[in-house]
Formats: sequence, C-alpha cells, structure tokens
Amino acid sequence: MKKIFLLLVSVALLSSCNNAAKEQNTDKQTNDSTTVATSTVDVSGKSFDELFKSIDAKDIDQNIFKLLEVNYSVITAGTDSLYNSMTASWGGWGRLYEKQVAWCTLNASRYTLELIKEKGTYTFSFFDEAYNKQVLFLGSKTGRDSDKMKELKLTKVDTPSGNITYKEAFLVIECKVLQQTTINPADVVEPEDKEFLNKAYKTAKNYHQLLIGDITNVWLRK
Repeated sequence: MKKIFLLLVSVALLSSCNNAAKEQNTDKQTNDSTTVATSTVDVSGKSFDELFKSIDAKDIDQNIFKLLEVNYSVITAGTDSLYNSMTASWGGWGRLYEKQVAWCTLNASRYTLELIKEKGTYTFSFFDEAYNKQVLFLGSKTGRDSDKMKELKLTKVDTPSGNITYKEAFLVIECKVLQQTTINPADVVEPEDKEFLNKAYKTAKNYHQLLIGDITNVWLRK
C-alpha cells in the first residue's frame, strides 16, 4: 500500500512539473517573440485606438538589434496627401540632452528625408517577420519617381497627432526632429566605413545624415 501511495505521489509531481515547464515555455515564447500575432489578425477594419496602446519609451522591452537586423524598420513622413516610407536598418534609441530620443541614419538622397525636413516629424515603425517582404519593398525604389506607396500592401493609418504609420506594425515611435547632422568620413575610424560613406556620397551628392528625434509618443500593439 505504501509503495502504491509513493507511486501516485511521484506521478502527480511529475505531471505538475511537466505542466509548469509547458507554461514556462509558452511564457518564454510569448516574451521572446516580436510577432504579437499581427500576421493572423485582420486589421483593415480596426481603428488606431483599437490596435495600439500608449507606453513610455523606457518601457520598450524589444531587442533593438533583432528589430533592425531581422525585422527591419520603416521610417515614414509627410501628410495624407503626400507621404513616403523607406526601409531602415540603422538606428536606435536612448537619452540625449536629458530627453528620450531615437536616432537613424539616412542616405542624403532619400525622398523620405525631404519630407521629414518639411514637416519636422516622422514615425519609426517596426513589423514582425511576416511582413519582411513588404518592408523590404519600401527600400527597393524611391517614392520620388514612382507610385510605390500605392503598390504597398500595408494599411496606412494616422496617429492621434497626425503622423502616418501602418496598422500591421507592432511598435510605433513618433519623433520630432531634434537634430540633423552630416556624418563626416573624416571622423570615421574604420577604412571600410569611410569607403562605404564615400561610395554613397557619389550618388547622394551629400554624406549620410544622422537624424536624432525627440520621442513624442510610443505605441505598442495591444
């Protein structure tokens, strides 16, 4: 009888441990994932407020290296009548001048950069990997000489403050231009980086621009 009792206790403990392990794995997958299941949700009929919630920039818990190296990002500027988006894989965020800021580096010839200069604001949007094809499409041609925004299959939406992003994004950072600085190859240490900037200069007729934005809003997918 004692052996049977011990056997039943052992089975119960083993079952409990297995369930706990499954729950931990599920939680880990949820926390590690940047998909937020956006690829399985029909967002076309939903409003901005239904899709996003406001958070403080310090509460962003995403891995910036994965966001830019795997998911990429989209920078968007302009108005409803004239706007443009571009793919960006250089950037980050932190603190500068006692402000929460985000930074990105743009080729000086970018049409999106022109629109940022005109309006003074822009969005920095991030998507899960299911949307990589559309995100990379935005970097395949310029909006200055094409109707690429009409070809895009992402769903445009205005933020409450009037900036433009997309309903499929899971993280949106709104910025106001704080500083725009030309990157000087003379200040760059590594030879291959100098070469990269000088090659880009030949097409852009200007060196890359470092754009620093004061973060005005951060929106996270609900």
